[in-house]
Amino acid sequence: MNLEEFEKIDPYQWQLARTGAMRVLARIFADETLLRDMDDKVGEQIRNVAALPGIVTAAYAMPDAHWGYGFPIGGVAAFAPEEGGVVSAGGVGFDISCGVRLHITNLTCDDILSVQEKLAHELSRAIPAGVGSRGAIHLDDNEMTEMLAGGAAWAVASGYGRAEDLERIEENGKMAGALPDEVSAKAKKRQRNEMGTLGSGNHYLEVQAVRELFDAETAKAYRLQPDMAVVMIHCGSRGLGHQIGTEYLREMAIAAPGFGITLPDRELACAPIESELGMRYLGVMRAGINCAFANRQILTHLTRDVFERFFPGAELDLLYDVSHNTCKEEWHVVDGKQRRLFVHRKGATRAFGPGAAELPEALADAGQPVLIGGSMGTESWVLAGTAESEAAALSSACHGAGRAMSRHQAAKQWTGSGVKKELAEHGIIVKSPSKRGIAEEAPGAYKSVTRVVEVAENAGLARRVARLTPMICIKG
Repeated sequence: MNLEEFEKIDPYQWQLARTGAMRVLARIFADETLLRDMDDKVGEQIRNVAALPGIVTAAYAMPDAHWGYGFPIGGVAAFAPEEGGVVSAGGVGFDISCGVRLHITNLTCDDILSVQEKLAHELSRAIPAGVGSRGAIHLDDNEMTEMLAGGAAWAVASGYGRAEDLERIEENGKMAGALPDEVSAKAKKRQRNEMGTLGSGNHYLEVQAVRELFDAETAKAYRLQPDMAVVMIHCGSRGLGHQIGTEYLREMAIAAPGFGITLPDRELACAPIESELGMRYLGVMRAGINCAFANRQILTHLTRDVFERFFPGAELDLLYDVSHNTCKEEWHVVDGKQRRLFVHRKGATRAFGPGAAELPEALADAGQPVLIGGSMGTESWVLAGTAESEAAALSSACHGAGRAMSRHQAAKQWTGSGVKKELAEHGIIVKSPSKRGIAEEAPGAYKSVTRVVEVAENAGLARRVARLTPMICIKG
């Protein structure tokens, strides 16, 4: 992007002044290099978000921002219902509640390396991955309704995991206000055989090593130690979430004129929060969040089973599970007053600071774990939410590296076999049913996740705690 279009607030914050239909400022967190390398569409999209009814504070873009559907990936915006604020299906995205969870273990890197190839093989057999992947679980109509209402709590009650897992999931693994009966039959049908599956794209399960600590006190609270093996899972609501997004984007686009809403972009289709359509979407989206919670919980159960076969008595304790494609009702301080807002985070993660009531007691003093997944073959990060993030961006942070080129461009530049071989030379085993999928997710197709998290820290969005590197990657 052209830096001359922006006002530089400081080395890590840039601002677009209100122009045209914009109701608030647009703010991007980036250094000069990241901002210059962002495609122009990010600036256009964040301006459009700033023009939506009822938006408060500003429209934000995180350091990993890139072009998306409606909102940029890495977009954050909050809306006040009493001011005609809207909920936008494009501001949540198609993969509702796509998120990351991290498990700490009592194993070392050497433990993993001693069985690396065999462990990778068995994980790839146990974890269905790829486009249209199907699992061994089949849900009938009653089970589907219970899952959409109960989320990870339903999964645990069904034998997938442990009750203590729920304390380490946002919303305790069960999003209140879900409306399973409003989820379409087509969305339910798409999900009926997809529970406990990774899917495709940038989703993965990785066995990683804790390579470096940056905040010893917080790392101790998170129970992270150097040379510890950890397991990161990144996936979402699969076919159900995609179908919900498809259906409500269409319905909202058609309904917008009737609400007196002029859309700056059809992809920003929305409805007033307090309208029947807005409330119905929120209820269905919350059911999608519960689906993602349950899906990740089942994947944890399947992973634990595999580890138990290799390492009897192995511990895979959940550190935290947090989503990055949601619209959440939250209270935030705006102009010195507590306000009830509906915060859209698309490709952005919640980053509550120390003392937040939503955090379990064991994490309250340290702040919320912010889990930043790297691109395949590169490092991932554990950050911690900060008190400063509330004022900076409504307690939000980045969620990953952010794409530097499209999947089509990546597939033209790399081959799956070549990427897999190169990663193997660096000690990383990749298992995937799709060679093209590996090429599309080549590490070089993404921005530097290290630079992204450094900017996030310098901007006050979250602080670095630990750097993780992959040893095994199960890829969709």
